[in-house]
Amino acid sequence: MFRQITPLVLIAIALFSLNLDARAQPQEVTNSIGMEFVLIQPGTFTMGSEEWTDASPRRQVSITKPFYLGKFPVTQKEWETVMGSNPSSFKGSDNPVETISWDDARIFLAKLNALEKTERYRLPTEAQWEYAARAGATSEYILGDTIENLDDYAWHADNSDKSTHPVGLKKPNPWGLYDMIGNVWEYQNDWHDRNYYANAPNADPIGPTDGESRISRGCSWDFIFTCAFGYRAAFKPSSADDDVGFRVAFDAAAIVPNVKRFKLRRTPQ
Repeated sequence: MFRQITPLVLIAIALFSLNLDARAQPQEVTNSIGMEFVLIQPGTFTMGSEEWTDASPRRQVSITKPFYLGKFPVTQKEWETVMGSNPSSFKGSDNPVETISWDDARIFLAKLNALEKTERYRLPTEAQWEYAARAGATSEYILGDTIENLDDYAWHADNSDKSTHPVGLKKPNPWGLYDMIGNVWEYQNDWHDRNYYANAPNADPIGPTDGESRISRGCSWDFIFTCAFGYRAAFKPSSADDDVGFRVAFDAAAIVPNVKRFKLRRTPQ
């Protein structure tokens, strides 16, 4: 005789299956134009900051599905391959592309999707970005609650010589992601709303349904005190600055598992 399956058992089975699905994915993949992506496993983290008004209150957020995030910000070489031009102010094939708008980034993604005959490429949500950037950290900054020792991980106002730099020269975070802090701000998919944090869902928040500005995260070569995990910047979708770029994401379900390429990496704690 079968015992009755309780709701708690069903939830446990679902989470176990989800974990198996995530671990069946390759840890890193490279697309047709050489862009590298890192698998980000599901998990729960404390999002936001009490230091910044529109990034509070801090709250527990769960990312319930695995996703891939670019190992680096999109480079000028990758941009030019897809778009056929390079609008950047600080030229360098391996430097992050900048002087582009949020609207421009979406055009790039549409063309990249068309190039690979897919619809998977997108901007990350703000929650996905902060979860990946923190990689288990609960502090304001990479190595604690002050900006000391930021040089090892980020190009910022005190070490950048007022310019972007080639991606990947600083240390990666525990996920293996480079330049998550500094070098260029990174566009997110979310609209900006100062009151959103107080009302946002605790699982996979995707931001307000509309607004006037889009979120950017991560600080840039021109700032230092804003190089905090929880700091949020807002830009008009049509505006472009020489310190703003982006990073590409896509859902893990878009990749067919390939066990031979799989490398196990623990979820950052």
